[in-house]
Amino acid sequence: MKFTKMQGIGNDYIYVNCFKENVPDPESVSIKVSDRHFGIGGDGLVLIMPSDKADFRMRMFNADGSEGMMCGNASRCIGKYVYDKGLTDKTDITLETKSGIKKLHLNPENGKVKTVEVDMGEAILKPRDIPMNADGDSFVNKPVAVYGKEQNITAVSMGNPHAVIFTVSIDKLDLEKIGPSYENHPLFPERVNTEFCEVIDSRTLKMRVWERGSGETWACGTGACATAVAAVLNGFCKRDEEITLKLRGGDLKITYRSDNHVIMCGEAETVFEGEINLGHL
Repeated sequence: MKFTKMQGIGNDYIYVNCFKENVPDPESVSIKVSDRHFGIGGDGLVLIMPSDKADFRMRMFNADGSEGMMCGNASRCIGKYVYDKGLTDKTDITLETKSGIKKLHLNPENGKVKTVEVDMGEAILKPRDIPMNADGDSFVNKPVAVYGKEQNITAVSMGNPHAVIFTVSIDKLDLEKIGPSYENHPLFPERVNTEFCEVIDSRTLKMRVWERGSGETWACGTGACATAVAAVLNGFCKRDEEITLKLRGGDLKITYRSDNHVIMCGEAETVFEGEINLGHL
């Protein structure tokens, strides 16, 4: 199986061109290739596929083999892949995901894509649609008992569920210890991605993320979007203003527009390419 290792601000996946490659049982393949000691190493596996609804289709699998709805950082990397590899010459493309069709704007420099802007669609705020076991029109800054204490949570879906917690000194948090308690909280029937956010100022947020199925990752595009939305809902930031999200792997620029669409812009990079014999894993 030929593959390309790519990363979007440290969120690294193994990408496979399924116009040329066939990947049987991608769930088990993802577990094997994601292993950083015995495989290629990454946060999961991403398949770039033909689509009858959009220019391209993506399927993404976490490091534990579970299939995700979509991934913001991976969508940017796909934009770079298909342009740099000559699968398209367009700078505006559509991408089919399990959470709908996303619009990507590619920004090439010297024939290679440097940054990608993604319209991530509308933020979903209704708890039952996130989904979470709560009623009402939104779940903003509400107390929830987690890991033996009460935390105020804002819930947002960007096609996948997120719980955002505003706190201080996030560098000192032991996410390996507390992360699973959030991920598997009974409020979230499909588990949840959790963002821990520190407000720097009205245009700058610092965050760490615990992703369902992968643990702490260096970046999460949908998580950055959900955090920016939560910051606006909690009065820390404003709509229609670009917010810088500082993640462990780098920065993303997020805008929560008045029409409820969330725009994400960031870099995408190719790390290396190779070929792996899956029978040896």
